[in-house]
Amino acid sequence: MLTLIVGFDTKSAAAISKCMIMGASASSVWYNLRVPHPTKAVPIIDYDLALLFQPMLMLGITLGVALSVVFPYWLITVLIIILFLGTSSRSAYKGVEMWKEETMLKRQLANQHEARVDSRGELLIDTEYQQLNPREEKSMMQTLCFNLRWKRVMVLVILWGAFLLLQIIKNDLATCSTWYWVLFCLQFPIAFGVFGYEAVKLYKDHKKRMGTGNSESICEASIAWTPIHIAFCALSGILGGTVGGLLGSGGGFILGPLLLEIGVIPQVASATATFVMMFSASLSVVEFYLLKRFPIPYALYLTSVSILAGFWGQFLVRKIVTFLKRASIIVFVLSGVIFASAITMGVTGITSSLQMIEDGDFMGFLDFCSSQ
Repeated sequence: MLTLIVGFDTKSAAAISKCMIMGASASSVWYNLRVPHPTKAVPIIDYDLALLFQPMLMLGITLGVALSVVFPYWLITVLIIILFLGTSSRSAYKGVEMWKEETMLKRQLANQHEARVDSRGELLIDTEYQQLNPREEKSMMQTLCFNLRWKRVMVLVILWGAFLLLQIIKNDLATCSTWYWVLFCLQFPIAFGVFGYEAVKLYKDHKKRMGTGNSESICEASIAWTPIHIAFCALSGILGGTVGGLLGSGGGFILGPLLLEIGVIPQVASATATFVMMFSASLSVVEFYLLKRFPIPYALYLTSVSILAGFWGQFLVRKIVTFLKRASIIVFVLSGVIFASAITMGVTGITSSLQMIEDGDFMGFLDFCSSQ
């Protein structure tokens, strides 16, 4: 949309879109922190999953930003179309499946209600039913404090600060110098160290519960935390971050559907994905700023608009979900946004690529060291 309406080139649009994603995700996190978990007495944000995916996303973002300097416009356009159409299709399928399950559940509840009521609408005396015990209502501030886990948040902040410090120091060095690559490679042990710690923790907890016959999930994800699944999460995190850094799409476009795929309910998937995006997108903004990719006035204005849009968007969607009693609405919204992005960015990218061909512009890969 930035390319189509405002007229930014693809790479500048990717940088400014990161500013907008950072603003929208920050306001969404602020809104979600004041919302209780829909089914359990646990935080709405799954910090285990956040600590698992965040290091890989940040590592992928640094790789993606570097690749964005090298990749030609036409290749970025092709990647946008393939990835976004595939992700939106999978999310839409997941949404349809959830809609069907919600419909069946509504019918079962309606049938149970009819079985307890006579023809005049009066409750039958001999009908067996369970006494409902509503949860204790918490104030907004109590919910906010309950949803925050400061130790986990501080780990994420330290991780974010370490990556940011490396980017700042690296920016003052000569591109492709020895120390430049040393600092670039330092990101790998930092990311894999945090990821490995959380992965081992999940694996041990899962193995311990299986040994005692407890099949309850450790976190919101319903998958078994085996080495294969953990490796899959690592690969998906790096892929999501790379795509976010390369296309300016936000790792949440990958992380959101991924969390749904591993069994996380939509409300928690949305809250966790936006929480992770807030850190990863802000890191991308700093990297793009160091590369001098976007004009500051445009970035500040569009970020402010995104903050308002993110907050009221969360408010509106939550109201619709509560009214319809269908969490699948969140999945359909996510799928629709990704699909719309695929169409708009694909069309503008193809148009720009065809124009570059007509103008005889260079359409190959650029040299990383000489392009910065």
